[in-house]
Amino acid sequence: MNDGDDLLSTYQRGHHWCEMFGGDSAAADHTAAVRQRLGHLSLSDLIRRAEIAERELYNLGITFTVYSERDVIDRILPFDVIPRLLSPGDWGVIDHGSRQRVTAMNMFLQDVYHDGKILKDGVVPAELVLGNEYYREQMRGVAVPHGAYVNICGVDLVRDHRGRFMVLEDNARTPSGVSYVVENRHMMQRTFPDLMDEIGIRPVSNYGQKLLEAVSELAPEHVADPQVVLLSPGVFNSAYFEHVFLAREMGVPLVEGSDLFVEDDKVWMRTTAGPAPVHAIYRRLDDAFLDPEAFNPDSLLGVPGLFGAYAKGNVGLANAVGTGCADDKAVYAYMPRIIRYYLDEEPILDNVETHICGEPEGLAYTLGHLAELVVKPVGESGGYGIVIGPRATAEELAEVRAKIKADPSNFISQPMIDLSVCPTLIDGMIEPRHVDLRPFVVTGKDSWVLPGGLTRVALRRGSLIVNSSQGGGSKDTWVLEA
Repeated sequence: MNDGDDLLSTYQRGHHWCEMFGGDSAAADHTAAVRQRLGHLSLSDLIRRAEIAERELYNLGITFTVYSERDVIDRILPFDVIPRLLSPGDWGVIDHGSRQRVTAMNMFLQDVYHDGKILKDGVVPAELVLGNEYYREQMRGVAVPHGAYVNICGVDLVRDHRGRFMVLEDNARTPSGVSYVVENRHMMQRTFPDLMDEIGIRPVSNYGQKLLEAVSELAPEHVADPQVVLLSPGVFNSAYFEHVFLAREMGVPLVEGSDLFVEDDKVWMRTTAGPAPVHAIYRRLDDAFLDPEAFNPDSLLGVPGLFGAYAKGNVGLANAVGTGCADDKAVYAYMPRIIRYYLDEEPILDNVETHICGEPEGLAYTLGHLAELVVKPVGESGGYGIVIGPRATAEELAEVRAKIKADPSNFISQPMIDLSVCPTLIDGMIEPRHVDLRPFVVTGKDSWVLPGGLTRVALRRGSLIVNSSQGGGSKDTWVLEA
């Protein structure tokens, strides 16, 4: 590509659905203005601005931590400057479908921890939930404000070769990545104001305020002006940058377990002016480490007595304890049935077809079609442990077959989806790279979806793994105004 060429003139999307150009028979009309503006940029100008953006990210300390066997490495999340655009129609489907899903998930958790009707009716196997490592018996009968167990949910979406959005995974414990959504937008506003001017893009900068409102709604009802804090495991956590960012955006103190204590079943924060009451906590700490008296007694990160204060309604927690049994990869397979059971509606966003190896039929199908399927361990995240059958070696397939046979309930399998692509700047060239999308749903009394979400991009050619821990990057996601 030469500087005199239209930036996108040599771009070849292949047979994939393209977020910039659409499908084979469907032109992406909503991207026309941005495509035209990109065409007026030279390649050298695009590269120059991308380098400026990368330097800014480094200087701002916008990093995540990768833990390897030998090292702990802070890295910049690679940022691609060519945005992903969503039409108002596409966003309507994502918005309504994500809220529908979280509503059903909250009704499921309310039921599971109280009457258990869905388990008694056999819609979801009881052992799948009650035997789940994230199920918390301590939550049985505990009242949760507004029935909102999942206050922050990241719904991982993929788009197939026909342009359909489908849910690949639910993240209902401590979903991360929203700080990149906001910072990516700020970065684009600074480096590409000419690309964005008068396009009509829905804002994302009010996320902190929306999050604060939702967490405040979890505080005890009698508290008129609740004190909210963000509880972090500390500076060595891989998402610590995000904890700092969100505390600042919410305008609340960032605390660690040692900054809090419980007295008379109430939570207090240590301050220079003496103890101050805490009424609601946005916690970025897993259940197991939250309270050594209730869960892992060896935890040094949590607050002794916190769960007792929570169970008595004296402090709100986002997300609620025990939400993990709803975002398990095996329970995920039942989400369409869960939506129909509680809402009497068809899912707006379909699941990717999923085979549960813990069930005889799913196990037989998986073992019989291993070379065609993507196999995932139920308890892993971040792209770890995934085996992509069509791209695996005979040795890798034999190894995962043995693992599945040894512990079937720990695995699911899915067909390999031809993920949509987006033009991406790679080594001075614009090439197609596969993307997914994580919209963030914030729930207190009601649910709100951040317009856009985190678009993750697989930077390696042909790769379908978009996770940052596996070498993926991110893009700014523009939801266009109607």
